[in-house]
Amino acid sequence: MVRLSGRSGARSAGRPSGPRTRRAPDRVVVVPERGEPRDPGQRKGPLAWLRSAVGGRSVAGQVFLLQVVIVLLLVVAAVVALVLQVRHDSTQEARNRSVAVAEAFANAPGTREALDGPDPTAVLQPRAEAAREATGVDFIVVMNTDGIRYTHPKPDRIGKHFVGNLEPALEGRVVTEQITGTIGPLVQAVVPIEDPDGKVVGLVSAGITTATVGGTADRQLPLVLIAAAVALALSTGGTALVSKRLMRQTHGLGPDEMTRMYEHHDAVLHAVREGVIIVGDEGRMLLANDEAHRLLDLPEDAEGHRVLDLGLAADTAELLDSGRMATDEVHLVKDRLLAVNQRPTHLRGKPSGSVATLRDSTELRALSGRAEEARERLNMLYDAGVGIGTSLDVTRTAEELAELAVPRFADYATVDLFDAVLGGGQPEAATRLRRTALSGIRKDAPLYPVGEQIRFVDSSPQGRALGDGQAVIEPQLQEAPDWRAQDLERTAQVVEFGIHSLVAVPLRAGSLVLGVVSFWRSKKAEPFDADEVALAEELVARAAVSIDNARRYTREHSMAVTLQRSLLPRSLPEQNALDIAYRYLPAQAGVGGDWFDVLPLSGARVALVVGDVVGHGLHAAATMGRLRTAVHNFSALDLPPDELLALLDELVARIDQDEAQEGDGAAVTGATCLYAVYDPVSRVCTIARAGHPPPALVRPDGTVEFPDVPAGPPLGLGGLPFETAELELAQDSRLVLYTDGLVEDRGRDIDEGLELLRDALAGADRTPEETCQAVLEARLPARPSDDIALIVARTRALGADLVAEWDVPSDPAAVARVRSAVTRTLESWGLEELTFTTELILSELVTNAIRYGGDPIRVRMLRDRSLICEVFDSSSTSPHLRYATMTDEGGRGLFLVAQLAERWGTRYLPAGKVIWSEQPLP
Repeated sequence: MVRLSGRSGARSAGRPSGPRTRRAPDRVVVVPERGEPRDPGQRKGPLAWLRSAVGGRSVAGQVFLLQVVIVLLLVVAAVVALVLQVRHDSTQEARNRSVAVAEAFANAPGTREALDGPDPTAVLQPRAEAAREATGVDFIVVMNTDGIRYTHPKPDRIGKHFVGNLEPALEGRVVTEQITGTIGPLVQAVVPIEDPDGKVVGLVSAGITTATVGGTADRQLPLVLIAAAVALALSTGGTALVSKRLMRQTHGLGPDEMTRMYEHHDAVLHAVREGVIIVGDEGRMLLANDEAHRLLDLPEDAEGHRVLDLGLAADTAELLDSGRMATDEVHLVKDRLLAVNQRPTHLRGKPSGSVATLRDSTELRALSGRAEEARERLNMLYDAGVGIGTSLDVTRTAEELAELAVPRFADYATVDLFDAVLGGGQPEAATRLRRTALSGIRKDAPLYPVGEQIRFVDSSPQGRALGDGQAVIEPQLQEAPDWRAQDLERTAQVVEFGIHSLVAVPLRAGSLVLGVVSFWRSKKAEPFDADEVALAEELVARAAVSIDNARRYTREHSMAVTLQRSLLPRSLPEQNALDIAYRYLPAQAGVGGDWFDVLPLSGARVALVVGDVVGHGLHAAATMGRLRTAVHNFSALDLPPDELLALLDELVARIDQDEAQEGDGAAVTGATCLYAVYDPVSRVCTIARAGHPPPALVRPDGTVEFPDVPAGPPLGLGGLPFETAELELAQDSRLVLYTDGLVEDRGRDIDEGLELLRDALAGADRTPEETCQAVLEARLPARPSDDIALIVARTRALGADLVAEWDVPSDPAAVARVRSAVTRTLESWGLEELTFTTELILSELVTNAIRYGGDPIRVRMLRDRSLICEVFDSSSTSPHLRYATMTDEGGRGLFLVAQLAERWGTRYLPAGKVIWSEQPLP
């Protein structure tokens, strides 16, 4: 027999006759005597356990009987419901089948025609019986509108009146019903037979007897009963297993015995040295042991009251009332530091309260505070490693240092750098410092503002830090005369403001001192200590590396930008063909190889060039300068755009080959270029491009289009020819050339960028300068990752009154007529002073064309910024300037032209060549 010990768990003197009990903080374990089974449910085998369970003495037995009864009732109810459902479904199936068969027979071909025949029964009876056997119904009856049968499974019923309700069918509706007919109880459907006019001419009925319907349900009933029996057996077995396990867990205890056991647990609960609190729904305290009463100083009647009404500390009451999960959460309750652990309890998936334990950890308070402070310092150093130096900007890096230190380390932080550092140069100790960054908990601190130049006296903490290269601490500023000597008025304001302690740390990067960082304290009463000075030095040391990197980058970036600017055109040349405005913006990340140029050509023409060398840095800028110089030289040959790009392509390929052989150069492959030549006389623009984005054309009415200019390969690839496109531009059209940095970046492709550029360019009556400004305002990203070059050129036309042209026959006598025409033209232009030199120049050029050239020969004069004379002939022979000796009879013609003209040259055309000269206007 098992007996539980008393509340204290002590045993009576002498040898015990019953089992011993061991007391634990959360449970009581009953230890059986030697030779006694440990599991009461296993004392007498399975039959004994079953008798114990059926007897209902233990909790497990009562649960077993209750569950068996419930399962039995559920199984019986399920069987009855299933049988009724099967019968209902069978009857419904019978109705549906009857209606379907009747409608099919009524609408079958020949049914309505047979009713009009002399003997409907002879025709319809065989069909009805065949359909009945095929569909499984018990009868198919065809009748007239009076209900007289034409067909029936039993022939003796033919000719007799049909049993059932026919009125709805005579009205054209389908009717189903359960009746007792001539063949017994049945389910039947009556369907009308209608002629084409919708008139009911007969009826068809199909039905199934109740015996047939019930047979289906009866055949399913054994299966249902077998399934119910199996379910009952499985449920009973499962209930038995659960009850057996419950009996094993409760050791066969009855309700009274379990009550005594819980009383024992209650005694243990109040004996432990850890507070236990159980809070139920609506934040009401259900249980608090003695230790919880002591730690929280709870009233005697705390159970049953809301936690918020017990006068606890706000944070502790909020935690207990919320029921949220907490692990070793520290709360200060009066003079105790309590570690609280709380877990919510759940009942059927719904929150029903929480259980909290409280442990007095007052002795760990000081140690915990020091650990928290150390952890905060480590976090600050980690944040400094990832948060300072996010950009290669000296000023922004200094600001990040000041922002990180406030308020986590100091109330105010200032960063002062030498001016040379801000520009990327080497710091000089004799120069002033500039306040670069200032951060504080308030904006009205009387410290030097950002941007002000400061010269610290040698006795000040900052001066000593800069001189010695070591951190300097001033624990009490109001008692520091060396610091007050810096600026008596301002230092007095600082002390009056409440700032009382200072740490000055030099910004050192190797042997260089870049500046000084000052940390100020006002809110916290204690001054900076030695540990905090060490933290400040570590923080500044990490920031100094980032500031020095930004300084070096600033220096290199400035050098690259300077080189790039020196290679780009300083100003645009003077010419009358185009009104030009441009913008050039280097990338934020580093200079690139974008470039542009405007080149005056012979015959008042102007060439526009835009190019891009892929990449950034000094190499890209230097390569851009080489390509720009090459274009200058090639343009002097007056080559068409496609031929000029072909020469430039060969040049880039040679540069790549030479640098590849040296082994220390970077390839130029990836350079692009667009070359356009505009002629103001014909208003034709000839364009060719090598891998460059197409130009944009803004018509005088403001419409924008991207002309179809054939896209050649990028420069340096070779193997493919370049093609040109000729555009006839109306006067005041705007030709827009640009690099890909304006229309393409990582966030969008070039097609989207071109559409956005089209929107920015749209609009009439804009000057080139206004167009450039509008495009950059609409399209310029905040921090461009690539260089941007933009040229807007508005076209002008050279009027017909400023152009004179004559055809010259291949006859030396025609030279005199040309001189006369030139004289008249110059008089009409008011250029009589140029008559002699112009006649001499044209006489020599026309004479050479007649003597050495071929027909046709044409002469053209243009009045632009200079007087331009051109002689065209069909020969491709190039004239050469010679210096004739004293005995030579000829060879002085081109020498005279070169002496009289400011510039002269040869321009080759597909059909010949043009010899031209320019004279300055008086």
